[in-house]
Amino acid sequence: MNSPQSNSTDGAQLSLLRRIPLAFGALFTLMANGGLAARYAALRDGAVAPTAPAPAPAAAPAPAPVVAKAPPPAPVLKENGPDAALQLLALLQRDARLIDFVGEDLGAYADAQIGAAARLVHEGCARVLREHFTLVPVRDEAEGARVTLAPGFDAAAVRVTGNVVGQPPFTGVLAHRGWRATEVRLPRLAERHDARIVAPAEVEL
Repeated sequence: MNSPQSNSTDGAQLSLLRRIPLAFGALFTLMANGGLAARYAALRDGAVAPTAPAPAPAAAPAPAPVVAKAPPPAPVLKENGPDAALQLLALLQRDARLIDFVGEDLGAYADAQIGAAARLVHEGCARVLREHFTLVPVRDEAEGARVTLAPGFDAAAVRVTGNVVGQPPFTGVLAHRGWRATEVRLPRLAERHDARIVAPAEVEL
């Protein structure tokens, strides 16, 4: 017997000869698969399987909030006692008469007299520095040499002048080598020493 060939995918009816083996196969499949049996029962009862809602389109990510750059922390200032500064001033006055020289009105003196006095002040100041400090150059290059300051250079040790634009590295001419104190040898003060007396008054008898 010829039976019309049906296509199960286009909604046409299957023939009896095709339905018989399909029914036997479905019997054993439904017995073995509970989920499939449940869907079969819903289909048989006319229930419509709920359609899962389409997932909502993902919302566009919110733009990252603009965080204002925090200002750099203020440097911590430390208090220095005045004794060391007063002690150095006393040494410069004792050996170079620095306070007397700077406080003098030079307008009343000739250049030759000022030059002679400056020589004594120079010798006295040099002696104080030599006896109480060890000073070395900050930079080893000769003055006038071209140097390059790499990013992260010590801004406390090297001061950049001129047309400063942008960020390091900076290349320029070494105008001054700088000085760094590697040792300080100020005299120790007695407990009751009054450092505010930079130079005692002198009374000649």
